[in-house]
Amino acid sequence: MKQDFFRVISSRELCRLLKTFPTVAREQIDFRTGVDRMLATAITSPENLPMVHRSSMDGFAVHAEDTFGASEANPAYLENKAELKIDELSTAPLERGECMSITTGGTLPPGGNAVVMVEHTQELGAGTIEIRKSVAPGDNVMLAGEDVAQGAPILPRGKRLRPQEIGLLAALGITSITVFKRVRAGIISTGDELVDVNTTPRPGQVRDVNTSTLACLLGKANAHVQAYGLVKDDLASIVAMLKQGLAENDVLFISGGSSVGTRDLTIEAILSLPDSEILAHGVSVSPGKPTILARVGGKPIMGLPGQVTSAQVIMLVFGCPLIHHLGGSTQAWDTSLRPQIPATLATNVSSKQGREDYVRVELKQATPQEPLQAVPRTGKSGLLKTLVQCDGLVRIPAESEGLLAGTKVMVWKI
Repeated sequence: MKQDFFRVISSRELCRLLKTFPTVAREQIDFRTGVDRMLATAITSPENLPMVHRSSMDGFAVHAEDTFGASEANPAYLENKAELKIDELSTAPLERGECMSITTGGTLPPGGNAVVMVEHTQELGAGTIEIRKSVAPGDNVMLAGEDVAQGAPILPRGKRLRPQEIGLLAALGITSITVFKRVRAGIISTGDELVDVNTTPRPGQVRDVNTSTLACLLGKANAHVQAYGLVKDDLASIVAMLKQGLAENDVLFISGGSSVGTRDLTIEAILSLPDSEILAHGVSVSPGKPTILARVGGKPIMGLPGQVTSAQVIMLVFGCPLIHHLGGSTQAWDTSLRPQIPATLATNVSSKQGREDYVRVELKQATPQEPLQAVPRTGKSGLLKTLVQCDGLVRIPAESEGLLAGTKVMVWKI
């Protein structure tokens, strides 16, 4: 039986629906394995960092007031009372008129409130140090808690951890952290015309491209990817694979079978499952209009077009942000965080009002002095070369009927 689009919705509405899916469960991990993981709980500092006042330069710890007005022409003279090692704590207070030799990272003696850099001093012998530059309180000193104060919030829930954050956790002695589990994402490719990449296609057959490319995109989004291979256009086979995929994953992506047609069985297969609901069948986006969003047992299923360009664009625009969202990111849908570069559109690009378009563009620059040009690489959605040749995507909003050559655009680097 021929199917019609169940419910064509806007890009904004699809994003709203995707946001309704809950995050995955949490787990405790060693902080050293936390790169690219999402924090499930906010972290506050258990201690001051640094824990004591420390010198940020080699030089002499001083009372800043003893150096006021000091210069090369009118130096101040202080008595060096000790040479502090980097791991040495002075129990004797620093009195007025005194100084102590200190190295970078060394702890300031009690009473010291600044450090004069060694290059602005001269040892005169008999413990006398000539100070040739004045300092203010706090100069060349990292105060206790200046980097991080005890009890201060340092990392919010939903923060994606980078090596920088791992270093901060190490400095504070936080060795166990609570993160969201990696999202388990399953990929199913359907179509009688598809054959494995190791097979030589016969007439009417093509190698399966989507499994490989979609798995790479999901992997870059830090998902744990399970590829289930090819499924023929057979309702029972698709249903069986959907059941297995849902049991083993947090989200399923099925490519092919999302268009209107007698052999597009994805909708029928999904609706045969218990606790299933089709949220959208068609999105006002190009390429990728015949996209499906369903909920089965509380888990999302996205049906992607079989055409390779459409499938990849939909995965980039909606699928990867969904992975970040399920994985606990609080910024999954913030498009301003996409890697973007300004450019000038090289040619006119037409668009249908009411449809959001993602135009593939190649970035070119004739000379370093010339502005960066975004050259559209349009073509049929089944052509691989349009994506291979492009450096990024230019979004044309739904309310626009196109963009003129010379328009300043932001190119989403992909």
